Amino acid sequence: MQLIGEDLSLQHPTWGRLHIRNKRPAGTEVFPPDRVVVMQHNATDGATIFDVPFNGLSWMDYIAGRGFDVYCYDLPGYGRTERPPQMSEPAENNAPFLHTPDAVDCLSRVVDFVRERRNIGRLCLIGWSWGTAVASKYAGSNPDCVERLTLYAPVWNRPASARSPLQVDGPIAAYRSITKEATINRRRNGLTDQQAVTLLPPEWFEQWWDATLAADPGAPPDTLRAPNGVVEDARNTWNVGKSPYDPAKIKCPVLVIVGELDPDTQPELAINLFPLLTGAAWKRLTIVSGGTHAIMMEANRMLLFRSVQQFLEEEAPGLGAVT
Repeated sequence: MQLIGEDLSLQHPTWGRLHIRNKRPAGTEVFPPDRVVVMQHNATDGATIFDVPFNGLSWMDYIAGRGFDVYCYDLPGYGRTERPPQMSEPAENNAPFLHTPDAVDCLSRVVDFVRERRNIGRLCLIGWSWGTAVASKYAGSNPDCVERLTLYAPVWNRPASARSPLQVDGPIAAYRSITKEATINRRRNGLTDQQAVTLLPPEWFEQWWDATLAADPGAPPDTLRAPNGVVEDARNTWNVGKSPYDPAKIKCPVLVIVGELDPDTQPELAINLFPLLTGAAWKRLTIVSGGTHAIMMEANRMLLFRSVQQFLEEEAPGLGAVT
């Protein structure tokens, strides 16, 4: 299937231009609500990872190749979206910015943009890591706008013994700078040397790293920058057992999916969250074997892609046929 990739933009009254990426089958401009997807990125990497063609195929390619109209976008301070002025100054000169409510507001505007573009009332959401809190908060507040919700590597209230990768001691600056070495070490956290070799193709990491840096030409060499509003949120909410959203308010079908080797959002968090989704029309919990936090750039990524795609495409459960 031939796909079209298109770069779009949306002007936010506070944050400026939001960069939106769209993939869809060529020659198709009309899509039903259950075939339109918006992907919400995490706290550090931005949306680039959704459309890096590892081995010639990105996650957006996979979804669009199944006949979907799929979008991702960069929040302010990430990727190709306009960088706030705080990022032109030393990080310690300003307070943390872009908190979870700000991200929810941005997602709301992107969803409205896509719904108007396709003349639909509802669409599907996929959130990754911090993006699950953003998407869940939006879904709980806008039940008529969400067809289905995927929570991939969900953040949730942590036990006191589990230190968050976003946990810092002392004052929090406006943004953080992450080196390539630190990123590699985080990807390998908790893995044996053999698992790291088997699960984390080094050439895919290099491909993603180059694409991510290209989206932030203002960053220091070989450094990834990200806003710290989410770090402050983590300190005040899920790191101390205070959820940033109410799972019971989510009414649409929900897939909770996590890698069995995820050191950042451990399967325990997903298992604890799942029974709290009491308002969901129906739900499923999936633990992906041989996956860490960024499964979409790992050797077992097809387990993630296929599991999410099944959820997006399958019919709602019922009594089933008599055989």
